Amino acid sequence: MARPRTNGATRTAKREASSVQRGPDGATLLRMYEAMLLTRLIDERGIKLQRQGRIRFFVPCMGQEAAQVAYAMALQDDDWIYPSYRDTGTILARGVPLTEYLAQLWGNGLDLSKGRQMPNHFAFADRRLVSISSPIGTQISQAVGTAMAMKRKGAKTVCAVSFGDGATSSNDFHAGMNFAGVYQAPCLFVCQNNHWAISLPVSEQTAQSDLASKADAYGFEGVKVDGNDAAAVYQATLAAAHRAREGGGPTLLEMVTYRIGAHSSSDDATKYRDAEEVEDWKSKDPIPRLCAVLEERGAWDAKRDAALRERLTKAVADAVDAVEKAPQIGVASMFDDVYGRVPPFLEEQRESLLDEVKERGGIGTGHGEFPL
Repeated sequence: MARPRTNGATRTAKREASSVQRGPDGATLLRMYEAMLLTRLIDERGIKLQRQGRIRFFVPCMGQEAAQVAYAMALQDDDWIYPSYRDTGTILARGVPLTEYLAQLWGNGLDLSKGRQMPNHFAFADRRLVSISSPIGTQISQAVGTAMAMKRKGAKTVCAVSFGDGATSSNDFHAGMNFAGVYQAPCLFVCQNNHWAISLPVSEQTAQSDLASKADAYGFEGVKVDGNDAAAVYQATLAAAHRAREGGGPTLLEMVTYRIGAHSSSDDATKYRDAEEVEDWKSKDPIPRLCAVLEERGAWDAKRDAALRERLTKAVADAVDAVEKAPQIGVASMFDDVYGRVPPFLEEQRESLLDEVKERGGIGTGHGEFPL
């Protein structure tokens, strides 16, 4: 009897299913560690840049690096991701160049969004990273729509959406989860449960202790995973993505982690959090934890770690220097990318604005404060 032919999609599915059983290999763990360390170094530098007045606003993610980097690396390049504004690790794990990431914090001539978004509100179409939404949870229903569209097209891709524990109380969370369950959308709901929705603890915004169990109400699987264990996050995401590709529908992944830093550069977390709680979670830091795993495997040591930190620190410094030297975006750029053919009335407004800039010698940027 002739052996049945196996197509490429089936082979890919078998390889992925096998990888789920084995977990991430040594090379993948090393890539995750480097991306997590780079994320931490940018986090530390970003806060300093804001305090020095060189950027206006920054959203740190210290303590959540494993939950962000590992899930992103478990996805395929053609999968879509709807990140939140705290997802620096996800963006870097997706391969976004440092200068492109940093330029958005300045909103200057290197910024792909041309200064039209708040800092930490990125969009990288070539990496399938959809523009970040400021309102809490709105990206959830958007991501489900993308997943439903991919399913109708017969694509073997998934759509992942990231959000915090506070977003599980938003309207869009419930609407998105319901649509995903009804239509069996290939969507991964990645909840980074960092225990705090700004100053509100998770215990005061939901009566459900396990956020993953919220998936039960919508007819699909919820998985709770240690969000500070990079290998566990990777495996859980890979398994959920495999199910979605094979028609198994959505999964809610609750990554239990902790936001060690403030909500943003405009927040003082010491006003509402106990110092002992923070110190306890610092002892569970995902970066030293993964480093210890690599050392136990004989794949890492202090000398290589020091060399990596030196290289990444220099890369961040060089990128900051390059971005700060970039020219500003002209104020008249507000008229670009709106119409395929600019109507006459906007041309008149544009010329009027340029005349005013020339007469005044520039336009003031104002002194407003960011609200978050």
